[in-house]
Amino acid sequence: MASFFTTALKSFKGNEEEPPKEPPKDGKAATLPNGMAREEFEEYQRQLLEEKIERDKAFAQKKAERATLRMHMRDKYHLPQDERDDAQVHVVGGTVELPQELAAMVHSEEEDEEEEDDGAFAFLTKLREVNLPALRDRTLGSVDEMKEKCVLM
Repeated sequence: MASFFTTALKSFKGNEEEPPKEPPKDGKAATLPNGMAREEFEEYQRQLLEEKIERDKAFAQKKAERATLRMHMRDKYHLPQDERDDAQVHVVGGTVELPQELAAMVHSEEEDEEEEDDGAFAFLTKLREVNLPALRDRTLGSVDEMKEKCVLM
């Protein structure tokens, strides 16, 4: 395609057509960069492929860990699960454990909630601790202050 445009451009200029350049007869020189030997080039390509596979595995593992975290959080807060998270976990191998930092975060939040919500009678136990006569006196005192400040009351 490039030769077509070059030919068309030269015809507009009025130059005589030059025969297209032929690739070098030695095919190795055209495909091997920087004068590498064929074995070196193949080794380099193999290393690149291995590195790409390792990166892809690490990326898939991270995605599965994130999906597992989302699944735990959805389970914790009673939200509907997402099928994409299950699919990401299955791609890696089915069972993915959370990294220690993430697992500590999930468990610490669960413990905080358990401490805050001891059950249905938690409110009643806290209500016992309230000093009702002192609360009544404070309320009446603030009402009296408002009467003094407000002309309408």
